[in-house]
Amino acid sequence: MTTVMTNLQEGQLARVVSILATGSMRRRLLDLGLIEGTPVECIQKSPAGDPIAFAVRGATIALRSEDSSDILVTPV
Repeated sequence: MTTVMTNLQEGQLARVVSILATGSMRRRLLDLGLIEGTPVECIQKSPAGDPIAFAVRGATIALRSEDSSDILVTPV
């Protein structure tokens, strides 16, 4: 079942399936290590829901919901 990264719940693990973003945002996401098959974990959502903290390749990154909705993942 594929979903967007924004829909992950705190503590949920997933693997990146595809990046839908284009242009410079796509390049930034790829530079952060978000490539196909990369495991990610939703660490924390802010009370307002934006931004969301994710663990990616040993680093913690915070993404706006707008950007994380361009990343397709499969929950593990």
